[in-house]
Parts: sequence; C-alpha cells; structure tokens
Amino acid sequence: MRTSAFLYPWDVVGDSDAPARIADLGVQQVTLAAAYHSTRALTPRHPVRRIVTAEHAAVLYPPDASRWAGRALRPYPQTWTPSDDPFAEAADALAGAGLDVHSWVVLAHNSRLGAEHPDTSVVNAYGDRYPWAPCVARPEVRAYLVDLAAEAAVREGARGTELESCGWYGFAHLHAHDKVAGVGLGDAAQYLMSLCFCAVCRAGYAGQGLDAEELRAAVRRALEPVWAGAGAPDAGWDAVGKLLGADLAETTLRWRAEVARSLQEAVTGAVRAAAAPGFQVLLHADPAPYRCGANVGVDPGHILSVADGVVLPCTGTDAVREAVLGPFAGAPDAVVAANLTVVRGMGGSPDTLERDAAHAASLGANQLRLYHAGLASDPDLAAVAGALSRLG
Repeated sequence: MRTSAFLYPWDVVGDSDAPARIADLGVQQVTLAAAYHSTRALTPRHPVRRIVTAEHAAVLYPPDASRWAGRALRPYPQTWTPSDDPFAEAADALAGAGLDVHSWVVLAHNSRLGAEHPDTSVVNAYGDRYPWAPCVARPEVRAYLVDLAAEAAVREGARGTELESCGWYGFAHLHAHDKVAGVGLGDAAQYLMSLCFCAVCRAGYAGQGLDAEELRAAVRRALEPVWAGAGAPDAGWDAVGKLLGADLAETTLRWRAEVARSLQEAVTGAVRAAAAPGFQVLLHADPAPYRCGANVGVDPGHILSVADGVVLPCTGTDAVREAVLGPFAGAPDAVVAANLTVVRGMGGSPDTLERDAAHAASLGANQLRLYHAGLASDPDLAAVAGALSRLG
C-alpha cells in the first residue's frame, strides 16, 4: 500500500541524514508542509536544534510578490528556518533519496491573519471572535484562500498536494495554553459554538429563511444546559438537533455546506489550473458534513467529484475507522488514504500500525499517511519501519 509520511521542511533542512532516514522507513512519499499554522515542534534527531517555534501561520517558501501586491490579505513568510526556500531545499533533498514529494497546505487556520484583520474571523453566537478561524463565507477570505492554495500547492518538485482545513474552522483549536476543558463540549455544543454570525453569515442565514438574531438567541438558549453542567447529548448529528431543534440545525448546515462545497470547488480548480496535468489533489476530510477543523466535513459524493481523493483521520479504535472510511467504500479510481498517528506521545500507536493499516485496507483504504515522521521518537520510527516491512 502506498504510504506517505508527513514532514516539515525544518526536519530536513540542515540534516543531511534525514532523507535517507525517511526513505529507510519504507515509505514511497513525503507530504511536506508548504503553508502551515503556528506551532512549537520538537526536532529530536536534528544535528543542530531541538525546538522550532513557528511563531505564526506562514508559507515555507518565498511568496510571489506580484501575486500579492496591494492586497490586504496575503501570506506571511517564515523566518525560523535558515533557508531562502525551505520547501524547495527539503523537497530536493527528499527527491534525491528516491521519495516523491507532495505539498501539504493548511488553509483556513491562521491566528495572525485574525489578529491583524479581525473582521475576517468567525464570530460565535456570543459575539466572541475566533482569530484562528477565518470565516470561509467572506469573499475576501475566499479570494485569499484560493490564491494561497494555488501558490502553495504547486511548488517546484511537488507531484501533488494535500489540502488541510479547506472548509469551516470553528471552536476547537488546540490553542497554546488552552483553558477550555472545564465544561465538556460534545459534538452538538462544538457545532453550535462554531456557527458564525459575521455579517456575511447572517445574510447567508437570511437567504435560507432564518432571522439571524432569532437564530443567535436560539443557539444561546440551546447551550444554557451545557454551561449549567447538564452535559452534552450523545455524539453525532442527531445530538445537534436535540439541542437546537432539527429544523434549525438542518438549515444552518445547508448554508454552511453550500459555502464549503463552493470553496472546495474554487480551490481545487485554482490548483489544477496552476499545475501540470496529472498533479494530484487530495483533501483532508471527514464524512460528517458538520465537522469543523483540519479534517473538514464533506459530502463524500461531492468531494470525490471535485478532488482526486481524501485523507481521513483513522487513528483510534476500529469503530473510528469504520465511521470515516465506510462512506468512501467502493469509490472508483479515488485515493482513500487512512491517516494514522504514529507518535506515542501524541496519542498514536506505532506498535499496532500493521494491524490498523490492514483493518483500514479491509474497509477500502488504498493508501496510508503517517503523522508525523519528524516528531516521532526513534522507537516510534523503528516500529513504523517494522510494520511497513511486514505490510509489503
């Protein structure tokens, strides 16, 4: 089964041993970050450093000045990797080790953008802004994301791309020093806390026959039992209907799904227009349309008519894999990649990789993604190499 490992350019730049080490795992491909959000990352094998602090969302290549001239929303260049073009330098080294390179592009997740341009952010029912979550219904945000995707995806040396956060982002963020676990938020409360009430979304709700102020009040009423400690309803979309009411829930989802689908069509179209024939376009996705975040909620039939395939979150139990892979079963000629975390310290299970990969394949997965070869410990990588050698 074709397997790709996620990497950051800083895992490779300055470490001449990195490409061979990755190839020796038994992978055929690397999914290499070209545009990424802020992070603090360990580099456990780098000969010079141990910590990289990416202070803000940035592109890991020199952005095209002519493309972005005069535009308020534009990508931020990186400053923390000592290279004029970290992506190109890393991609060239990895290709030299016989590895295919695909770009990894994070789109609607950018805290600096929200801090500098607050009107671009999702606004919840209480009026709180989420600076990490650009509202993908806003025309200026969509224009920025479409051009960012085309530029960041189609880098020299990349044979395809994987687009993360190509849709709605919301409440969940994994923000630095998060203090939001005091009240348990299930699927329903997460969804309600992710609904946007910016001017564009308010108009969108009106187009669906909803009064935005009445909807906002309904969302706040629905959340009161959660804040009072009653707990969240059962998981799944039905839980949203139990809190908000089925009709209201379905109407909000209809608006958000239309926005997400049109963004995905525009983004993939722009990438294809910028790329040579045969350039592969995949989306990080979840088959539950109401999901927000890195793995955006999609309609399986629609997304496979737009992209070449999907990368699906498959870490965890058999039930987790069944839920995300089942709706894509039997997809003709599409890439269905099972994404498995292999870093023990991040909840991954490299020791069960062989079994988990085989289970994913039995459910229709035809490729693997391993998160994340740069962050994993030596024992994690040894377990990965052993599993891949047995999988063949």
